[in-house]
Amino acid sequence: MLDLRGNPGGLMDESVKIANLFLPRSSEVVSTRGKVSQWDKTYRAPREPIDTIMPLAVLISRGSASASEIVAGALQDHDRAIILGQRSFGKGLVQTTRSLAYNSSLKVTTAKYYIPSGRCIQAVDYAKRNDDGSVAMIPDSLMKEFHTKGGRLVLDGGGISPDVTIEPNKFSNITIALMMQQTIFDFATQFAAKTPSIASPENFEISDELYNDFVAYVDQLEDFKYDSESNDLFQKLKEAAEKEAYYELGEESFSELEEVLKPNVSRSLTLAKDEVSELLAMELVRRYYYQRGAILYNLRFDEEIDTAVETLGNEAEYYGMLNGTVLTHAGDRRYN
Repeated sequence: MLDLRGNPGGLMDESVKIANLFLPRSSEVVSTRGKVSQWDKTYRAPREPIDTIMPLAVLISRGSASASEIVAGALQDHDRAIILGQRSFGKGLVQTTRSLAYNSSLKVTTAKYYIPSGRCIQAVDYAKRNDDGSVAMIPDSLMKEFHTKGGRLVLDGGGISPDVTIEPNKFSNITIALMMQQTIFDFATQFAAKTPSIASPENFEISDELYNDFVAYVDQLEDFKYDSESNDLFQKLKEAAEKEAYYELGEESFSELEEVLKPNVSRSLTLAKDEVSELLAMELVRRYYYQRGAILYNLRFDEEIDTAVETLGNEAEYYGMLNGTVLTHAGDRRYN
């Protein structure tokens, strides 16, 4: 299993080497094409692989971009692996730097990345802009059809579309605010400074007492701010009702509802306890057992990895997807 979720990429040469671990020597991995055809180049696997038979699943997300998309796309186009997760970011532009005066440089887009089926990774065409100057994602209606080495149908339109689509977790507004304002990070720093050790990643749990301490910590922060989605929608409803003269007819009801929906840190943290506890535990485990410990902890609750393990364990399903004979729906998974 190759986990490329949230991997923003890196050097293209390294992506070729990674794909080469599972693809035969001389297999096409990626090509670059630009306006100057003399600069076009195809990159192939340079060495003998370590394995070409072992069942392989690649996990991707919206945060998977650039070089990680090359790896996932090459393995998918060669029918070497199944791809699980969400459609990737779609960063397929090749940049070249040019030296300028005063020790400065200019980065120029010179080409686009294309994976073996002929699909372009890039999701946004900056050459075609809307009237207001903005750019948009390629709509589904304009996606073109391509085929993998074994004849499976795949679509372009930017990024890599997974063979098994898994809906990502959606966090509440309070959880997003905690992450954006690094509140969990700061609490973990203070906790680790006065707590010599915690249980192993395989056994660590956020107790009710610890979570209540976290709630009290957040509640006393004067600079912590967050908006409730329900309250945002209510304020828009209130404004509309005032414009249309409905507000006066139910002013008392509006006032009662406004009080109920007013953002309340303690109440919101209680309602979001499960998702906040998991993020808090990850941060705490990382302080004591580093990144490896955080990964070990996350394995206990990672539904996408569980789905990958289940799929890899079902040979008929796995090879059926690779040869295009499995066309079905199962829960929140979609087989294309």
